Amino acid sequence: MNYKQKEEAIPLKQVIKGNFAVSHGVRLSRVKVISAYPITPQTTIVEELSEMCATGELDANFIKVESEHSALAAVVGSETAGVRSFTATSSQGLLLMHEVLHWAAGARLPIVLTNVNRAVGPGWNIWADQSDSVSQRDTGWIQIYCESNQEVLDSVIMGYKLAEEISLPVMVTYDAFFLSHTSEVVDIPQIEEVDAYLPPYEPKFRLDVSDPRMFGGMIGPEFFYEERYVMHRESMETLSVYPRICREFEQAFGRQYDVCETYRTDDAELVVVTAGTITSVSRIAVDEAREGGKKVGLMKLRLFRPVPFGRWREALGTASKIAVIDRNMSAGLGGVFASEVKSALFALDRRPAVYSIIAGLGGRDVTPRDVTGIIDHVLTTNDPVDRPIFWGLKE
Repeated sequence: MNYKQKEEAIPLKQVIKGNFAVSHGVRLSRVKVISAYPITPQTTIVEELSEMCATGELDANFIKVESEHSALAAVVGSETAGVRSFTATSSQGLLLMHEVLHWAAGARLPIVLTNVNRAVGPGWNIWADQSDSVSQRDTGWIQIYCESNQEVLDSVIMGYKLAEEISLPVMVTYDAFFLSHTSEVVDIPQIEEVDAYLPPYEPKFRLDVSDPRMFGGMIGPEFFYEERYVMHRESMETLSVYPRICREFEQAFGRQYDVCETYRTDDAELVVVTAGTITSVSRIAVDEAREGGKKVGLMKLRLFRPVPFGRWREALGTASKIAVIDRNMSAGLGGVFASEVKSALFALDRRPAVYSIIAGLGGRDVTPRDVTGIIDHVLTTNDPVDRPIFWGLKE
């Protein structure tokens, strides 16, 4: 079956798993080079992409490698040559990429990487935990956290548009198994629609023998500082560029996204802050709290690094209390997102009390009842807020 026939055979909506949503996002983005090493629960992404390449459904080169470090190094090479490229990983695989993550960002390469959030061992655990991606927050990559399979597919496409405009790599992250291996209805755009939204990649610079340049050379103290400042400045431009990209996406496909999303926060005394699939169950708990007369709202984190401090302050600044539910942990500190929220609110004259709630580590289920318990606890407690609360901890 040729490429055109395969495109026409794809219906507008399909029931697919999160990993296959990634594969379709890569196909629709007309990626030309893929390199990845399989790791649970990412494996079916690259299996599907490998099959697409083999059948001609995707006109791309699939580079087989022996490790995640080599996978990212390979797409660093292809992006330096001016080719739209992709890789995917999870957990220990992302950690093995750490050195090259810094290189990709420092080299200003618009790679898109999907990371299936999985706990970091030991002990070995293959289930959902955001500690892998938040541990890489200072590598220079833009991070986008997803709640649904539809959001995963859309974020891959928008990720390329963002990365190629600001010349920085983008990491699209989503929860292991809750999304990666769970089927949902996903609207799959026609490739012509995506072509109109995401034009062919025209690199600002590339390896070209007819236009010689130096890549990755030594930078002395005279210029290194300024080079790092420029990377920071371009990262901060995401805060204005990404909302525009989201608006353009809404105009093209009818689905709305932003750097963060709020729900029933206008008069909220308590705002629950979440990222990933915990957001879905938290909406249920917020609705139940509202039915009980409690003024509770929700803020969903999407863009992380750069941190949209202004939008967070706007959404959270008028509340009395904030409960940040982190499916991650920085040992000796608490939840990473809670720490970032505290930093964002520090400049306010009147700061809400921010409670760091650790929940769902290692794939532990977080239910609407759990979130209801968190809401009731935070609304009624006067405990100090300088220590994390480990919710659902077994004795």
